[in-house]
Formats: sequence, C-alpha cells, structure tokens
Amino acid sequence: MLDIVISSRLAEISGGFAVRRILPYHLRRMVGPFIFLDHGGPLDMPKTAPSQMDVLPHPHIGLSTVSYLFSGEIMHRDSLGVEQAIKPGEVNWMTAGSGISHSERFEDPALRAGGKLEMLQTWVALPEKDEESAPSFRNMKAEELPVFTDKGIWMRLIAGEAFGLKSNLEITSPLFYLHIELAKGTRFGIPRGHSERGVYIVKGSLVVNGSRYLQGQLLVFNNGVDPVIQADEATTLMMLGGEHLGHRYIWWNFVSSRKERIEQAKEDWLQGRIALPPTDNTEFIPLPETHSRPSEGPPPNTLS
Repeated sequence: MLDIVISSRLAEISGGFAVRRILPYHLRRMVGPFIFLDHGGPLDMPKTAPSQMDVLPHPHIGLSTVSYLFSGEIMHRDSLGVEQAIKPGEVNWMTAGSGISHSERFEDPALRAGGKLEMLQTWVALPEKDEESAPSFRNMKAEELPVFTDKGIWMRLIAGEAFGLKSNLEITSPLFYLHIELAKGTRFGIPRGHSERGVYIVKGSLVVNGSRYLQGQLLVFNNGVDPVIQADEATTLMMLGGEHLGHRYIWWNFVSSRKERIEQAKEDWLQGRIALPPTDNTEFIPLPETHSRPSEGPPPNTLS
C-alpha cells in the first residue's frame, strides 16, 4: 500500500530560517512532477527587524515554484518586475522556464513585530517541451481557489483537479495539490486517476491500515492503491501528485532534463546573464562553491 514514508530533515535557507525538507529524498526524488517540498515554521518571528531571514535574489530554470502560506506574509519580487505580497490561503505560482530570478522578503509590519509565519514551498518540474518557455508569474487569492466542506472535512484545491474540483491556475502537466483539514476521527481517501500520490502531514497525525503516522512525514502510495486515511486528532494535510515526467537533474535552484543545461545556468548566473528584480537588484546570492554533480540534488542552502 505504502511505497515509502519520508520523514522531514532540517535545512537552513537563510540566516535563522530553518525549514523541514521533505523532497528531494535520496530514495524518492519526485512525486509526480513535484521535485521539491519545504515546510517552513510555524515560527514566531523576532520582534526586531528580521532582515537576516530575507531570501535574497536567486535564479531558477526548468520549474515552477509554488508558495502557499498558513500564516504570515512574504513579499515576492522577480526579474519580470512583479512585486506581490502573498498572504495566508493564497498561492504564488512562478514559472521559471528559460530563466528567472526572485527574492522573498519579510517586510510585513505585523510579522516584524513578532507575528507567526508558516508556509510550504514546492517546485513543480516542467515537461521537456516547456523547460525553455518564457518566465511567468501568477498570484491567486484565497477566494479564487475552489473549496469543499463536509462533516469533519475542509479542503482547498490549490492547483490541478481532484475530488471533482478544478483550479483555474494554468499548469503544464496533470497534477493535484490540496490543503485539507480533518477533524479527529474523520475518514477520507486520496485522489484517484494519477500514477503518483503523496500525503504530507503538516500538523496532527493519521492512521493508515492500522499504523500511525506523524507530523512532518510524507506518505507516498503505490499506484492503483486507494487507501482510507483516518485523522487520529485534528489534522492538517497537503495532498500532492500527478504523472511522472521522467528523470530530472537538480542542482541548487536549477532543474532540467539535461545536465548540460544546468551547467549553462550556472555560468549564466555567474556572468550576470540572468537579470535581477528591477526593484531588488543591489544584492543577490552568489553561485555556491561546490563541486557536486547535478544528479546529486541541492546543497543545504537551496531556496524556493
């Protein structure tokens, strides 16, 4: 029934901002097109200016970054000139394609005064035909995302199709991405019709086939299996999956079906050929000094 259970590992992405990293994992690099998953927080922000936690401008290719907040606020700026604050329940979907840079800064006065922050960031690999597409950005408000409620169940569809819901967010391959809240004792299923499916426990715990699973674990289910999951307490879940796209190389913030394309992206960032955000261009994250190969996955300071 279960293909693998992945427990999150701690990783630091900026000064004082540690996250739980779930994907990629050495025994399971992807779930459908999802190649990266970080869970940041819940975190009580310092009452002094948290500028050290800002994620400075950095580049991406060959993927879409997906940011979703449970609490707090983050300001996104990118090389397309987009400036967009993301708030709880919204989604920022940035498609890097042939190359983009962006920053994420903690500028909200309430957050700086000691508010709470909790977020999930994922990367969705692009099909080969779309890896060199033009970069783009889309923010969708909470009220634009489909919601379903029933006894003991609340869920929001962030992207794709699942359980009869369909998001208006444009995607490039079949997938689903859901935020689900279950009351204690509620029994539920997972979406059908996709070859790869996973359930990440943000908060709480689940019982599946008599075994209990805890916060910070990703349960990946075998193809063709339709399990029943039960909330052992009030539980927050993210469900994700889709169709496998084939092997992808990943190095730092770059994803590609071709190793040589990642080498080109390294050189492009080193030589300044990927533009910085026009309103956030006085500092940036330099190319990491590492000799790791693209197939080995991201170094600890990978950013979304």
